[in-house]
Amino acid sequence: MAQLSRIEWTQATWNPVVGCRKVSPGCAHCYAERMAKRLAAIARAALGRGDSAGRAANYLHVINGRGRWNGTVFLDYAALNDPLGWKLPRTIFVNSMSDLFHEEVPFDFVRRVFETMNGCPQHTFQILTKRPRIAAEFSPLLNWTPNIWMGTSVEDASVLQRIAELRRTHASIKFLSVEPLLGPIPNLPLDGIDWVIVGGESGPSARLMRLEWVRQIRDRCSANGVPFFFKQWGGVNKGRAGRRLDGRVWDETPRRVGKHPDTRSLPSEPARVQGACATAQELV
Repeated sequence: MAQLSRIEWTQATWNPVVGCRKVSPGCAHCYAERMAKRLAAIARAALGRGDSAGRAANYLHVINGRGRWNGTVFLDYAALNDPLGWKLPRTIFVNSMSDLFHEEVPFDFVRRVFETMNGCPQHTFQILTKRPRIAAEFSPLLNWTPNIWMGTSVEDASVLQRIAELRRTHASIKFLSVEPLLGPIPNLPLDGIDWVIVGGESGPSARLMRLEWVRQIRDRCSANGVPFFFKQWGGVNKGRAGRRLDGRVWDETPRRVGKHPDTRSLPSEPARVQGACATAQELV
């Protein structure tokens, strides 16, 4: 079954690849690394009891003895066809626990992931990468059906080149995840961009996000007709900080193309997380 997600801009997660390597400042306090550490511990405990660890065992391959990414990835061939069995249409974040365009993911595996997505027109797949150069290089060789969205992370002005690389892909919807927002981006390039998500870092070592940085991006999106989604203020207690900006919640999303319904039908927060697993299994 699909793993329901508490991530505000999606509905479910699918992880045919797990594991990563940190490449820029936004990776410093990686939420997926913390989750992978927990899952590896769960797997070790299960195996120690003589029980099956299930897919949690995948994380034993990618976490080192210090509980950090070891820089490698694990390809879960058994997960490749999972979405084919999910009949109800949903929006799916691809590889919330990795990067599909990680240097160690071979093209043939990426192609197989795309073939699964091509075969599921009822779903919308959201791929997010910090390696859009590789995505652009692979792009002409992949089948970008309209249900495949492609995004890149832009945490500050030092990585703006990723946007130009994202534009080189053949995705019908291209989006930016400006999270964690670590500094002002007054001239965020929006040509060819269909959606912008902004959020602050959360967790025990969360870095500060300033109100003026968020307003700057929101106003630029508004001026350019680009949907703006404000995910969270973040901080040590992100629930208390909430996600309201200037008195309202910003849940703007792009319209799907072709035969797919409008993403504005995404369920509300309570409906989306109802029944979602609140344990480490959420992102397996």
